[in-house]
Amino acid sequence: MTHGKAIDLFALDTAFWQASPVSFSHNPNDIASPTSPPVALTIAGSDSSAGAGIQADLKTFAAHGVYGVNAITAIVAEAPGSVSQIQPTDPCLLTAQIGRVNTSFPISAIKTGMLATGENVVAVARFIEANPAIPVVVDPVMRATAGEALLDEFGRDRLVEDLIPLATLITPNLPEVAVLLEKCEDSIIPAEAALQLFETFGSSFLVKGGHTNGDTTIVDYACIGGNVIELPHERLAVADIHGTGCTLSSSIASHLALGQPLLEAISGAVSYLTSALAAHFSWPQSGGSEALNHLPNSVD
Repeated sequence: MTHGKAIDLFALDTAFWQASPVSFSHNPNDIASPTSPPVALTIAGSDSSAGAGIQADLKTFAAHGVYGVNAITAIVAEAPGSVSQIQPTDPCLLTAQIGRVNTSFPISAIKTGMLATGENVVAVARFIEANPAIPVVVDPVMRATAGEALLDEFGRDRLVEDLIPLATLITPNLPEVAVLLEKCEDSIIPAEAALQLFETFGSSFLVKGGHTNGDTTIVDYACIGGNVIELPHERLAVADIHGTGCTLSSSIASHLALGQPLLEAISGAVSYLTSALAAHFSWPQSGGSEALNHLPNSVD
């Protein structure tokens, strides 16, 4: 049985990716209402434990009053602390998912996470290039918290060459910064790295400080338009819970969908993530599994 014509993503022209005639207004008075909330698209992997990936993104969107749609890049069999199997989505199927939601919803923001393969990165970059008015937050996921590779070598090349230069904001942690700058992680000075990333790629960056040492404070560094901004916030005494990067980037995308400026979106997302961590769940009877609470309270 045929379930639809296969799509050659490399042969697609720009017209395929462009949305139906919908006004992409980013005025919150226009797009945020009880009956028609703004729409955010997440393009990422499916996490069977629901603590990261598509599942975390959709819960985060909902917490902000944003309607979430998704395109799945891979199916991941994982539990907190371990990944047992990864099945990347065929790029033609990914293309079909993106095309379908793009023609059916007025997308106000995009977040990308795990993309798995270089072919998937190419598909996503072509879509974003054809829709430059939509803000894009790229979480450059390369490895799981437990260390498993979540992006192939071709994908890393395409991420650097094709996708990152198109993004509104990229949100690397220090190991990802080391890959992007081709440096040893121990040699990275976060504030300098944020500026160097901006100068290298021409996009704004948020260098996350969660991997740095510090007893009570985490310092993130945002470089927006060439200006480096220090963003200190509380370090909570909680375990290393997976999904924090996914949650932060999808919260930023939510705030952008609601029409907030980039720096305000980042600050609001950091506050949201802190609340989700503070209210995290724990199941000691199941080996101590823990997860973020994506609905800790209402989000302003």
